[in-house]
Amino acid sequence: MIATVKNLKDTRSGFGSGLLELGKTNQNVVALTADLAGSLKMNEFAKEFPERFIQCGVAEANMMGIAAGLTIGGKIPFTGTFANFSTGRVYDQIRQSIAYSGKNVKICASHAGLTLGEDGATHQILEDLGLMKMLPGMVVINPCDYNQTRAATLAIAEYFGPVYLRFGRPVVPNFSEESQKFEIGKGIILKKGKDVSIFATGHLVWEAIKAEEILAQKGIDAEIINIHTIKPLDEKTVIESVLKTKCAVSAEEHNKFGGLGETIAHLLTREVPAPLEMVAVNDTFGESGTPEDLMKKYGLDAAHIVAQAEKSIQRKGIIR
Repeated sequence: MIATVKNLKDTRSGFGSGLLELGKTNQNVVALTADLAGSLKMNEFAKEFPERFIQCGVAEANMMGIAAGLTIGGKIPFTGTFANFSTGRVYDQIRQSIAYSGKNVKICASHAGLTLGEDGATHQILEDLGLMKMLPGMVVINPCDYNQTRAATLAIAEYFGPVYLRFGRPVVPNFSEESQKFEIGKGIILKKGKDVSIFATGHLVWEAIKAEEILAQKGIDAEIINIHTIKPLDEKTVIESVLKTKCAVSAEEHNKFGGLGETIAHLLTREVPAPLEMVAVNDTFGESGTPEDLMKKYGLDAAHIVAQAEKSIQRKGIIR
């Protein structure tokens, strides 16, 4: 195994830990939530820095407006609510007051994707990465585990401009380095290979790691790359990898339209025409169920990454 599971943790707790640390080191950091401080793990920040915490209630649109206004006074606002309410419900406010205006707001979203589980399709947003990616000037980040989410939270405070940071509720393997320095827009090569490039983001990074081990048993040498930043995409790393392997797979907990796969496809069409298979939700809404069952049913697991890798390899003409 190319990475060792140190423990299981939810990525939202990585955000909470990073936010608390920022509160201690940066007096300009303020936090806002829409009645979901507990779910976003913002309670410790609120307890320690009550003068820098704003409980907006169930009024997400107002929260985004307040956050935009706070930046005018030099504050660095971190908004926190569910991904569905962080994007779809407040898209107009984000577009007009934050993105168009270039405000230094950090939109932090938990409970994204199918792994929200039993809450069902109304809350399992699978379009958020695409919605945010299309906004000019918006940085879009989807870290893979607790440690990387914490590091990303720290990093975006140093970046000037609007950021969308996506994380989740379920406990997942926490395998990345605790002391890592998060670089916005820089993919991480987890394992080098020559037969197929697998670009994964968020919860699908661990599934890609498991898929690599299965592929290795089949004699396939896969390259695994963690694309934690959807926008700006690390084009150099993607191009160099595909020039070597001549085929690729993208893996994400998102609709196949608008997310990581479509971003990579656009790049490959321009720079390196090569087969690309996508592991993503196939243009449908989710449903209520356990995260594990839903990920399997909708094809977001290691087995499906393996199948798509083999298909991509076949498309470039390699017969195994």
